Amino acid sequence: MHSICFQATGVPRSNYIFDSCSPALAISKPINLRFCGLRKEAFGFSGLTHSSSGRVRFSSRGHSKKVSASAESNGSPPKSFDYDLIIIGAGVGGHGAALHAVEKGLKTAIIEGDVVGGTCVNRGCVPSKALLAVSGKMRELQSEHHMKALGLQVSAAGYDRQGVADHANNLASKIRSNLTNSMKALGVDILTGGPQKVKYGKVGFPDNIVTAKNIIIATGSVPFVPKGIEVDGKTVITSDHALKLESVPDWIAIVGSGYIGLEFSDVYTALGSEVTFIEALDQLMPGFDPEIGKLAQRVLINPRKIDYHTGVFATKITPAKDGKPVIIELIDAKTKEPKDTLEVDAALIATGRAPFTNGLGLENVNVVTQRGFVPVDERMRVIDTNGNLVPHLYCIGDANGKMMLAHAASAQGISVVEQVTGRDHVLNHLSIPAACFTHPEISMVGLTEPQAREKAQKEGFEVGVAKTSFKANTKALAENEGEGLAKLIYRPDNGEILGVHIFGLHAADLIHEASNAIALGTRIQDIKFAVHAHPTLSEVLDELFKSAKVKAAALSHGPVSEPVAV
Repeated sequence: MHSICFQATGVPRSNYIFDSCSPALAISKPINLRFCGLRKEAFGFSGLTHSSSGRVRFSSRGHSKKVSASAESNGSPPKSFDYDLIIIGAGVGGHGAALHAVEKGLKTAIIEGDVVGGTCVNRGCVPSKALLAVSGKMRELQSEHHMKALGLQVSAAGYDRQGVADHANNLASKIRSNLTNSMKALGVDILTGGPQKVKYGKVGFPDNIVTAKNIIIATGSVPFVPKGIEVDGKTVITSDHALKLESVPDWIAIVGSGYIGLEFSDVYTALGSEVTFIEALDQLMPGFDPEIGKLAQRVLINPRKIDYHTGVFATKITPAKDGKPVIIELIDAKTKEPKDTLEVDAALIATGRAPFTNGLGLENVNVVTQRGFVPVDERMRVIDTNGNLVPHLYCIGDANGKMMLAHAASAQGISVVEQVTGRDHVLNHLSIPAACFTHPEISMVGLTEPQAREKAQKEGFEVGVAKTSFKANTKALAENEGEGLAKLIYRPDNGEILGVHIFGLHAADLIHEASNAIALGTRIQDIKFAVHAHPTLSEVLDELFKSAKVKAAALSHGPVSEPVAV
C-alpha cells in the first residue's frame, strides 16, 4: 500500500505528505491518501467512516462530523478505491478539475486545509479586482477633463478606506461560497483540514486511509519574498496583506513591476499614494511585449505620481519602527555595488510567487522539486528523479510552474480529467490568455514579437505584424477612452496567429477572440469573415485581423495545425 498523508500544521495552510513504503508507486496497487489534518473539534477522532449514502464523516468520541456533501451526480466509487480521483487543494485549479471529474462520472473528493478558493479567490485575483474596480471609478471621477468631455460635473470624489476593504473582503466571501456550493451541489466530497496538527496514521488506525485511483496535486503558491527583506505585515507587506487595505500609505515602494506590482500601483495612486517602483531588470514591465510595455508606461506610469529605479536589487528592507521609516537598501543588479537608500512609509513585495510544495513528502516517491516546482510532462504527469512517470499522480497550477495563472490551473485540471477518463488531451499553453487589470487594461496571448522572431529564425519562416488603434473605434471614442493599441503577430505564409497583445479599454475581455482562434487553429484568412456588432470594442480585433497581409498561396491551404507549448 502506498499512501499520501494530508497533514495540517500550525500555519494557515495545510501540508500533504507522501508516505511511500517502497521506492515508487506501482500501477497495480492502490494509491492511498492518509488524512491526518483535523480541525480542533475532532481531537477525539477515531477514523474516517463512510455512510451508505457515500458521505464521508469524522467519527469523534462517538459523534460524527460531516465534512462533505453527497449527491447522486458524484459517480460510484470503484471497487478497490474509495474514490476515482482525489484533488489536493481547493483553489480555482482544483475546483475546475473537480467539477469536470463529476461531469465525467468520477467519484471525486477534494482536500483543503485552509479555505475553498485558494489564493485566487481569497488572496489574489478576486479581491484585487474589487480594489481595482474602486480605483477605476476613482480615476474616472477625479479626471476633470474626462468628466467635462462627457458633459458631466462631479464634486470632489472621496473614499472610505474600510468600505473599500469591506468590498474586497465581501466579494472574496461571496465567490468562496459560490465555489463551495457548486461542488456540494454536484456531490464533490470536501475534506477539510485545519490549523491544528494531529499525528495520525499509526498502526491500529486503519480507518484513517482514503484511497483513490488517481491523485492531483493542486496546492498552489505563496508570495515569494527574497532574502534580506523583513516582512512585518504592516509596513513591509506582500500582496496577501495589501489586499486587506489596512492602510493607504502616503508613499509606498513596490518591489517588482510585473502584473502584481502594476495593479497595486493603479490602486494606490488612485487612492492618493505616491509610488516608487524597484525593478531588477533594465526596464519596467518585463515579460510584456516591448511595444505594448512602452505605451503602457507612457499611460500608466509617467503621468501618475510614480517614479522608479530599474536595474537594481533591494538587498535589505527594514520595517518602520520607533518612529523611523521603512528603509530600503539598493544595489546595482549587475555590479552588485551599493546604489541608493530609500526611506518610505511602506513597501510592497511584488516579486512573484513561489510554489507551495514543501512538506508534501515527494521524496518518498522519488520526486525532487525544481526550485520548489513539481516536475511534470506536457500531460501534467509527475516525473521522478530518473525521468520516469509516477503512475496515477498529476500536478496542476502554480505548483508545477508551467503558467502561474488561475485559469491555466483550471484548464490543466480539466486536461488531466480528460486523460484519466480515457481521452488523451494535451493543453496548448500558447492559447491561454493573460491580463493585467490596470486602467486601461493590458492583455496578451501567445508569443511576444521578440519571441516570435526568435522562433521564426530557428524554424525559417517570416513574421508579420499588424496594429490597430482604439482611436479609430467608435465605442472607445464614445466612452472618451481612445488611448490604446492592439497588435497581431502572425505568419504571412499560412495565416497562423502567433500572438495578440492589447492595451486599452476592456482589453482583458477582448483577448478571448484571439485566444480561442489560437486554440482552435483558426487562420487569419478565415477569421477575417467573422461578423462583429457595430459599434463595439470587438471591432478593434475585427480591424486588426482584416489589416493582416496573408499571402495568396495560404488561401488554398487547410487549417494550420494546433501548436503545442509544453
